[in-house]
Amino acid sequence: MSHRILVFYGSYRSDRMGIRLAEFVVERLRRRGNAVELIDAKAVNLPMLDRMYKEYPSGEAPEPLQRLAGKIRDADGFVFVTGEYNWGVQPGLKNLTDHFLEEWFWRPVAIASYSAGRFSGARAATAWHGTLSEMGMVVTSSTIAVGPIGQTLSADGAPTGASGEALERAFPRFADDLMWWVEAAKMQRQRKAPPF
Repeated sequence: MSHRILVFYGSYRSDRMGIRLAEFVVERLRRRGNAVELIDAKAVNLPMLDRMYKEYPSGEAPEPLQRLAGKIRDADGFVFVTGEYNWGVQPGLKNLTDHFLEEWFWRPVAIASYSAGRFSGARAATAWHGTLSEMGMVVTSSTIAVGPIGQTLSADGAPTGASGEALERAFPRFADDLMWWVEAAKMQRQRKAPPF
């Protein structure tokens, strides 16, 4: 059964290495038969948050915001691929996320983090856990943490070395956990309308 999964990536840097992990996640989820789309915050390029999508009168939100709101509402689940900036989350991804609220509700999300160093973005993943929960998503317990990113995935996204092998071993559990929650949430939404 195909599920609609959005993979969000947030670096605005010129020499982005984390895109390798985002593309790896997209490709591996597609191999499992899912309809997956990469949402690159840099490509979407929303302005700094002034008004949330819901604060625009109906039909008057800027077109990129309107289009993305529809994609989020139609998705069955999400993956956030996040780097770590000074112990925190990437501002581009956080800005994109904050433009929406109700659109995220009642769907699961998994977090894949990375960094150039040995901490693998774990502190950003921890920060995202609370943020995404507050925004109405169920955060899966299985995560992926990749570091150093440059030694784990090649420029074309192929796993390399021992850390690449570890990523390959970790991915099935990560994906299985997300898909279990995707299926559970889909069935519950069909059975009963969300309470708010």
